[in-house]
Amino acid sequence: MINTSVRPADDIERVIDTYGNMLFRLCYVMLGSEADSEDVVQETLIRYFQKSTVFKDAEHEKAWLLKVASNRCNDILRYKSRHPHMDIDSVKHIIHEDDKSEILDALMNLPEKYRLVLILYYVEGYHIEEIARIIGRTSSAVKMRLQKGRGMLKKEYIRESV
Repeated sequence: MINTSVRPADDIERVIDTYGNMLFRLCYVMLGSEADSEDVVQETLIRYFQKSTVFKDAEHEKAWLLKVASNRCNDILRYKSRHPHMDIDSVKHIIHEDDKSEILDALMNLPEKYRLVLILYYVEGYHIEEIARIIGRTSSAVKMRLQKGRGMLKKEYIRESV
């Protein structure tokens, strides 16, 4: 059965304006590819508009969008791990400041599961419990990934700086 309900045009604009850049940043950090990130954001927004899901509040809506986007990124990462080809060099043209470029380069070298929790915690401002819900892990697993990710990022950043 095809869902014939369509969200109003002002809702579409609101969601794109409110969450578009955030979703792109998340996808870009996870995938390291501008083109793949744009595709995932587009797929996420299309899925949002096709679903007639009713959200409790704006945070629930935001969490749903992040979950859908991160799941799609994970699908792409799984595919790429089986069919290797990833263009991380495209990261450098987005970041123009050297300090941020070095940190971003170090972040991009971390395994995806650590990149994801670090970006959700430090960039998007989610609490540990919220991240746990989004990625489907326990709070203690998120804390462990944050701790290990910070340590790995520090080592990677020092290695990149030398």
